[in-house]
Amino acid sequence: MIILHTTRMRLEPITEQHLDGVYAMDQIPEVMRYISGQPATREQTAAWIARVQRCWAAWGTSWWAFIDPASGRVAGTGCIQYARREADLPDDLDSLRSNPLEIGWRLHPDFWRKGMASEAALRMAEFAFDSLAAQELIAVRHPDNVASARVMDRLHMHYRGVETWYGTLEATHVVTRDDWLKT
Repeated sequence: MIILHTTRMRLEPITEQHLDGVYAMDQIPEVMRYISGQPATREQTAAWIARVQRCWAAWGTSWWAFIDPASGRVAGTGCIQYARREADLPDDLDSLRSNPLEIGWRLHPDFWRKGMASEAALRMAEFAFDSLAAQELIAVRHPDNVASARVMDRLHMHYRGVETWYGTLEATHVVTRDDWLKT
């Protein structure tokens, strides 16, 4: 599994060792406001980590825990994964390989407004374009999530419109490999 580094963080593939840190973040209503609309239970977070590990095993990419080296805390999470239209992850993960790669992130509020989402997103995008040879990356967000839209702008992503992803209508942004290489 791939560990990425930024100036201020270490991005580690999510495993059970991150459960406490991810759960601490996912039970905060403000973090989950635009994701599920409600805080996650510990059991939901553990089930999500198990799904993430399946994706890492199948694709060689999925969700990372953003680790703050100074404190050792989980500052957030982020992904490069195959997007899906349906709400539920299919049993056959290879069936998603025809879908675009998605970049995504969320941060613990203690790390908001410090540029850390953009820093991690830039590093993950570099990984997608350089190591996975992605031809494009999409990012989806709740239409009201202005903070994520700003990070998408910093990645030079272009708003494509509202589309169905993960069983809901999401504002969709895209950056192609050609556009990425021009930045």
